[in-house]
Parts: sequence; structure tokens; C-alpha cells
Amino acid sequence: MRTDNLDNPFFVLLLCIFSVFVNIISSIYFFPILFIGVLFISFFICLKRRHHYSLIFIIITFCLIEINSGFKIFSLSLLSTFVYVFIAPYIKRTLSFNSLNPYIYIAVFYLGVYIMWSLNNDLTPQLNYTLLINLAIDFFIFGVFI
Repeated sequence: MRTDNLDNPFFVLLLCIFSVFVNIISSIYFFPILFIGVLFISFFICLKRRHHYSLIFIIITFCLIEINSGFKIFSLSLLSTFVYVFIAPYIKRTLSFNSLNPYIYIAVFYLGVYIMWSLNNDLTPQLNYTLLINLAIDFFIFGVFI
């Protein structure tokens, strides 16, 4: 069994705290959804491996990010659960890239965030640019550090 940093509850707690601080500080300058893809993958892993205490920290972090971003409460948690239950098994069944699947999950999650953002707010080119940059940052962080 492969172990990674997301199996450690202390690392997940530090990731959640760091993500909340970064999103609160970055909300002053641009759209504050940085590290949301990494949090989604940690949500995914905690659900799969049944780490319920770490999952509670992630859901609280999602709620704080939603309050800061203007989303409805528990919308990111519901989107994450939807991707985990319905989309991830389909992707796993149709694609044979086991090492590439988390990146596809992050991209699908960002697509869901984009749809949620378009329902709540106006779409601007700055939003598209910011989401692409945040997606690239999450790919980089997940690939290098986790």
C-alpha cells in the first residue's frame, strides 16, 4: 500500500490551516480559491481510506473558503462528494492511467467550481485566467509536494 503525506492527519491539519490563511489573505488581491484542488484530493483520499477526523477538518476548511468566496455553505463539500461518488468511478473505469487519475479529478473538480461560480457570479476573463492559474498551481503542488 502506498503511503503519502495525505495519510498523515497532522499534515492534513497543517494543509487546512495554511489553505485558510492563504485564501483569507489572497481574497484582498484576487479570487481566493487557491489550494482548493489539493484540498479536494485530500477529501477524496480521506473518504476512500475512511479517515473521518481528517475529513472533518477538510469540510470545515471548505466551509471557511466558501464563506470567504461567497459560495453557498457546503457547496464545495457536496461537489466533492458528487465527484467522488459519480464521476471518479466512471473515470477510473474508462481510463487506464492510474497515476494520471488524480490530475483528472482535480480538473473535473475545477470544472465544477467554474460552473458553481458562473451560477453565483458574473463570468469575466479575469475569472477564467485566475481559475487556470490556480489549476496549474494545484497541479504543481500536488505533483511536487504530495
